[in-house]
Amino acid sequence: MRNIYNKVQILLIIVAPALFLVFDNSPITFLLYLFSLFTLYKCQLKIPIKIGVAIANLLLIIPVVGRSNSFYMDIITQVGIYSVLAIGLNIVVGFAGLLDLGYVGFYATGAYVYAIFASAQASNFIYSSWVSFPISGNWFWLFLLICMIIAALVGVLLGLPVLRLKGDYLAIVTLGFGEIIRILLNNMDKPINITNGPKGIVPVEPPKLFGITLNSSVHFYFIVLIVLLLTIVVVNRLNNSRIGRAWTAIREDELAARTMGVPLVKMKLMAFACGAAFAGMMGVIFAAKQSFVDPSSFGFMESIGILAMVLMGGMGSIAGAVIGAAAVVILQFQVLKELSNFFTSLSTSGIIQIPSQLDPAKYERLVFGVILIIMCILRPKGILPAKRKLHIAGKKTLRFIKKEKDSFLTSD
Repeated sequence: MRNIYNKVQILLIIVAPALFLVFDNSPITFLLYLFSLFTLYKCQLKIPIKIGVAIANLLLIIPVVGRSNSFYMDIITQVGIYSVLAIGLNIVVGFAGLLDLGYVGFYATGAYVYAIFASAQASNFIYSSWVSFPISGNWFWLFLLICMIIAALVGVLLGLPVLRLKGDYLAIVTLGFGEIIRILLNNMDKPINITNGPKGIVPVEPPKLFGITLNSSVHFYFIVLIVLLLTIVVVNRLNNSRIGRAWTAIREDELAARTMGVPLVKMKLMAFACGAAFAGMMGVIFAAKQSFVDPSSFGFMESIGILAMVLMGGMGSIAGAVIGAAAVVILQFQVLKELSNFFTSLSTSGIIQIPSQLDPAKYERLVFGVILIIMCILRPKGILPAKRKLHIAGKKTLRFIKKEKDSFLTSD
C-alpha cells in the first residue's frame, strides 16, 4: 500500500507541471501545481532526487511565466546557450589547463556553416540540380552533428601547431586564431561571395520538427534546455573517466603526467576537439535563433565574456560554468542595462544632471569589469569551484596508513 502511495505522489509531481504548461490560465491547475510541490517536500525520496525534481519543475514552469514577455525568455535562452559554451571552454581551460582566447572562432564556424546552407548564400558557389537553397529546416538536426564534427576538426587543426606552447604564448596564438576566423568571415565575399562579408547572412531558416516550424522563444528555450542537459551529462561522464583524469594530470603537472604515461599530444588534441565541438553545435542554434549572422557577433570580447563565465563560476566545475554563465548574462543583459536606463531616465527628467561624457550606457563594461575584479578578490576560485576528489587508490592508501598508525599506537 505504501509503494502505491509513493507512486501516486511521484505521478502527481510529474503530471502537475505538464498540466500547468497546457492550462496555464486555470487557477485549479495552479493550485494543483502548488500541491505537487508540497507533495514533493513530504514524499519519501532522497534529498538529491527531490532537488533534481524541483529543478526540473522550475525549468518546465519558466516558459509559462515568460510566455507573456519574450524578452525574458530570450535572456533565459541566452543563459542556456552561454552555459554550453562555458562548459565547452571549461574542458580546455578548467580540465586541461590550456588557456584558449580564440574559442569564439569555433562558435562562428558552426554558425556560418549552418547559415550558409540554410539561406540562399550557398547558391553563389554550389550548383546542383538535386538540391536547392536554402535547405529545409528539417536539416537543422543533422547540422547540429555536422557542425560539431567540423568544429572539432578545426579544433584539432588549431591544436596541432600549438601543442608545445604554454601559458601566455598559447593564449596569444589562440587569440590570433579567433581574429583570423573573424577577418576571414568579413572578407570572404569576393571573388566568390561565400559569407556575404560584413553585411552578414539573412534570413536563416528556422528548425522544423514533424512539419512544425520552431521559431518562437519557447521552442528555442526547450531546444537549448535539452542540449544543455545532454552536454552536462556527456561532459560529466568525460570528467569522471580516464580521459578526465588525464586532463587533470596535464593541468596539474605536464612533466609528471608524461612520466605516468599520459599521451600529452592525444589528450590535448582531444580537449581542443571536445570543447570546439560544443561551440560548433551552439553556433548552429545561435544562427537559427537569430535568423541572422555577421562577423561582429564573434569578436574578441565574445571570447573574453565566455572566459569570464568560466572564471566567475569556477574553473573545472560544470555547475560553476552554468552559474557563471547565468551571472554574466543576467548582469550584462538585464541588471547593468536596467541601471543604465534608470540613470538615463533620471537625467532626462532633470532630477540629476549627467554630462554626455558620463553617459551610463558607455560605462556598462567598466562596471562589469569592476564587479569581476571584486569577485576575483572575494572568491578567487569562483562561485562554485571544482572539488578535488581523491582517486580510489589514494583513499585506500589513506585508510591503510590510518590503520597501520592505529595498530602501532595500540601496540605501544
